[in-house]
Amino acid sequence: MPADIDEKTDRYEGLLAEAVDAADIAPPEGTPMHDAAMECAEMATSYLEDGRHFREEEDLVNALAAFSYGHAWLDAGARIGLFDVPTEGHLFTQ
Repeated sequence: MPADIDEKTDRYEGLLAEAVDAADIAPPEGTPMHDAAMECAEMATSYLEDGRHFREEEDLVNALAAFSYGHAWLDAGARIGLFDVPTEGHLFTQ
């Protein structure tokens, strides 16, 4: 059975919104790594906003893509130590 794009878009929007709230900048302020973390967080938030705009326009394909890209920015940043994230649960890869 094919994936339901409405359900998947809802789920990915929720995951990204939760991940944005859960990711805390790890490196100390004033360091290049802190600047990189801030940029990654900004990209994730921008993709969340873009996805919501696409959803309002009933463009679910681009909304889903935006939510996925935004989450990828946070997940990659968490992997390299830019963010402190929960180690339990479903928001980030382990």
